[in-house]
Amino acid sequence: MTGSHDKYAKPDKAIDWKEDTMKNIQAGPGSSQSAIQISTVVLQPEQPVAGFTEAKEIADSVAGKRLDDFMLMSWYDKDRNFESPKSAGECHQDCSTPGYVDYGLHHGATLKVDVEKGRFVFFYAPVHW
Repeated sequence: MTGSHDKYAKPDKAIDWKEDTMKNIQAGPGSSQSAIQISTVVLQPEQPVAGFTEAKEIADSVAGKRLDDFMLMSWYDKDRNFESPKSAGECHQDCSTPGYVDYGLHHGATLKVDVEKGRFVFFYAPVHW
């Protein structure tokens, strides 16, 4: 569904979303991969989300629909200027890639959910049992 638009509905909130599938993201120096493919879902609520908890609930719901089982690998909260894992912000790859992005991509993430143009960003990896 490259470039499609649809509505994702939370019980009390309608959210416009745009999906761009399979973007190639350049892997950093020293990586055995030249590019990593990741699906990206961009969410823009009609009204801003209340905060990190609500954004994560929405992102988890999207991940649940896209991946059978999933694990949140990394995330960024612009409101608090906080990322996880905590040490991911250390300078890596000449600081050209934010730590949480680099960590998610190099730890199996295949889905990026961006809420409100980078206000909250979540990277998810599928879990295979």
